[in-house]
Amino acid sequence: MTTQNAAVIDGKAYAASVREKVKADIAALKIKYPHYAPHLAVVQVGAREDSSVYVRMKNRAAQEAGIQFTHLKLPETITQSELLRKVKELNDDYRVHGILVQMPLPAHLDEAEVVEAIDYQKDVDGFHAVNIGNMAKKAAVPLFLPCTPKGAIALLKSTGIDISGKNAVVVGRSDIVGAPVATLLTAENATVTVCHSRTKDIAAVIGTADILVVAIGKPEFVKGSWIKPGAIVIDVGTNAIPDATRKSGTRLVGDVEYSEAVKVASAITPVPGGVGPMTVAMLMENTRVSSERWLYKSEQRQIKPLPLTLQTPVPKDIEIAKSQTPKPIGELCQELGLGGSEYELYGNTKAKIGLDVLKRLEHRKDGRYIVVTGITPTPLGEGKSTTTIGLVQALGAHLNKVAFACVRQPSQGPTFGIKGGAAGGGYSQVIPMDEFNLHLTGDLHAVTAANNLLAAAIDARMFHENTQSDKALFNRLCPTQKGAQKFAPVMLKRLQKLGINKTEPSELTDEEKARFARLDIDPATITWQRVMDTNDRFLRKITVGQSPTEKGQARETGFDITVASEIMAVLALATDLQDMRQRLGNMVVASSKSGEPITADDIGIGGALTVLMKDAIKPNIMQTLEGTPVLVHAGPFANIAHGNSSVLADKIALKLAGTSSDEMEPGYVVTEAGFGADMGMEKFFDIKCRVSGLVPDAVVIVATVRALKMHGGAPEVVAGKPLPDAYTEENLEFLEKGCANLAKHIQNAKKFGMPVVVAVNRFTSDTDAEMDVVRKASLAAGADDAVACDHWARGGLGAVDLGKSVIAACNKEKEFKFLYDVNQSIEAKIEIICKEIYGANGVELSDLTKEKIATYTKQGFGHLPICMAKTQYSFSHDPALKGVPTGFTVPIRDIRASVGAGFLYPLVGSMQTMPGLPTRPCFFDVDLDEAGQVTGLF
Repeated sequence: MTTQNAAVIDGKAYAASVREKVKADIAALKIKYPHYAPHLAVVQVGAREDSSVYVRMKNRAAQEAGIQFTHLKLPETITQSELLRKVKELNDDYRVHGILVQMPLPAHLDEAEVVEAIDYQKDVDGFHAVNIGNMAKKAAVPLFLPCTPKGAIALLKSTGIDISGKNAVVVGRSDIVGAPVATLLTAENATVTVCHSRTKDIAAVIGTADILVVAIGKPEFVKGSWIKPGAIVIDVGTNAIPDATRKSGTRLVGDVEYSEAVKVASAITPVPGGVGPMTVAMLMENTRVSSERWLYKSEQRQIKPLPLTLQTPVPKDIEIAKSQTPKPIGELCQELGLGGSEYELYGNTKAKIGLDVLKRLEHRKDGRYIVVTGITPTPLGEGKSTTTIGLVQALGAHLNKVAFACVRQPSQGPTFGIKGGAAGGGYSQVIPMDEFNLHLTGDLHAVTAANNLLAAAIDARMFHENTQSDKALFNRLCPTQKGAQKFAPVMLKRLQKLGINKTEPSELTDEEKARFARLDIDPATITWQRVMDTNDRFLRKITVGQSPTEKGQARETGFDITVASEIMAVLALATDLQDMRQRLGNMVVASSKSGEPITADDIGIGGALTVLMKDAIKPNIMQTLEGTPVLVHAGPFANIAHGNSSVLADKIALKLAGTSSDEMEPGYVVTEAGFGADMGMEKFFDIKCRVSGLVPDAVVIVATVRALKMHGGAPEVVAGKPLPDAYTEENLEFLEKGCANLAKHIQNAKKFGMPVVVAVNRFTSDTDAEMDVVRKASLAAGADDAVACDHWARGGLGAVDLGKSVIAACNKEKEFKFLYDVNQSIEAKIEIICKEIYGANGVELSDLTKEKIATYTKQGFGHLPICMAKTQYSFSHDPALKGVPTGFTVPIRDIRASVGAGFLYPLVGSMQTMPGLPTRPCFFDVDLDEAGQVTGLF
């Protein structure tokens, strides 16, 4: 036999090159995506020294490569369930891309179960059953290969050998090395034999190997004389044997007798310095691969539309809704790129989105932001909600854009009252429409509970103040517990407000205790009413406190409908959980007898209100008939509040539709504003955009020929009678006059610096000549485009032209600006709105209004924006004045403060905050069929 010296396969040098490449690849990707931050988490149970050494090696390698490293040290006594919970937390953490549990684990823990608990998409060690299984399947590709086997194959290939067709012998069949290596060699088309402790005549088998991989865990087990001359030897073993010449008393050797094997083999890995360094290098490579995969996965939003089967004539809304099978909501969430921990399922068709998604996506540029509004409403309806849904269906299902609708949650009052459902209509609806219109996820119930808790607290506080001495009252508010009195955290805010810089109850003087304990609410100033989500006219005025137990403290109050609660407005304007907490605590519910504002936090209830609202703050996600996403959240009353869906829903949608680089096309978020553009749009810009900091890209104004004819003086429409001919036949005279109303809304939108697209919701009776009149009038008024659409009859397909026009409008230059400066006086802001938006000659303030403006200014509320409470049926204060009335003065009879929501609302005329039921309410038609399905909802 000819003696030769084998080439030494330098694993240390190769591993260094792998780590350098990982480092360079990470650095290059960071330039393109600055938020990109690969992250490896290693879980160590107990404090075994050898495990600690391995973890330090991985930490050092990760830091050198630019990979964040988390070392989660857990006690050796940890239970199996506790360990699994820790693993799940890492699975759910979007910042972590690789998870490794350092082995071995203490004997009481099930290693196999722990490995299987790791998300296989983060299993950078490569031992999850999914990855091992896919590695073994010829037609599958694993996400990760086990690090040591992967390193061994890489070293083998570094010799330049063509593995295909070679005889390979693997000594050792462990799940860690032997079995995976054999699988990988088979995948490279080698003929593989696996040897183990029970293999007969193992030396002879080894002697047939062109490629020999040894991982049997026995020092110098394979003798040089067993090895086929010219074979390539990969020695995976690392064994400590006694060596008196070493300071440590031991030295490391492999599973192969290196001193003799090197004389026979053509190439061989040394121990140490061979496969060992490759394990850590491949762990870094797997982590890089995982982080890059998660990066690109987070950018993917592949929304698969649902097909529509259109029918003529168009069936009833609920029949259309029932005919479509919605996709599982979890599937839609995944299509949007949401992680499993970022949404909470409420059944199969609706879910809540967690606010943490904003943190994960904070690096993204927002998508395009469009507000849908309308002309001045008429009893004929303009189809604003239907157009919002139809536009989103067109963008998402037909123009291949990422598109979200953001709409308010409807009140059950109108649902069972006179209006009916609010899910859109025809083939442009939110589904399931019965769930949309009813309980949804309970947000309105949470608002009701929080509102009424505060109402109860107000009356209870007045009762206790009126029936107790200062000392008794203070001691009950700050009871002695474990021998000491303590202020509740919320009480410190009241102390600060009173200028009492003390934190211990015992430090207060008797006078300070009295000031702290007595809110001294003036019952005549209480603005807070109870609420319920039902139209009930007989609760508009009630008397409470009539029981003898209330000791003569009866007072007159009333109920509002739930959506009129300031808590609903707070929900819609809150920017995060802490902001909601502050707003709820700052709500002013009354004044003291000395004229000081009394807040929810003065009563001590702000924290409790927030707890009741902590789930309601998460936006709800549903879908359109064509399977595109809809965020449904909040429903502030559009008269006394701003009448828009929530800031948080819009923000989340804008990030989900957003882009991480200029190379990506932005998506679109279409949000709806309540009532006509003089109400919802103006409040959207001057209140919602001011609070959110969001800058819109375009305005869509919805109009119908019929509604414009009514504004042009067409005959009155009487319920129960057929429409006059002017509405169903061509009549250009009424239409041309009525277009003045549309023109005024367009001009108003332009005052905010916005591109405007008019959406003409077309009926079958509308003629081409009428469409031409509306288009010419719109363009003359400054609109960027005016498009006819029939999404009610054709779904998104009927709004494709509208979608194209909206895309074009979003790409135009804009100079968004607010209508007024909030630092102007209250009177000036009111006058600007009335003159600029309504076209009034001026305003007339009642004595009460003047008095309250002075009070609010003194109390520090003068800087708040204005939320006009007026009729939606006219630009003026008089609902009978259609078209574009002129020469009128707006009477302001009162002004109130929604301090928590953050606006003042002047009252123009009488605002009804508790609707009544009509003679023939919608509830007559609502029922369940024999299959338990809802019928009769719109």
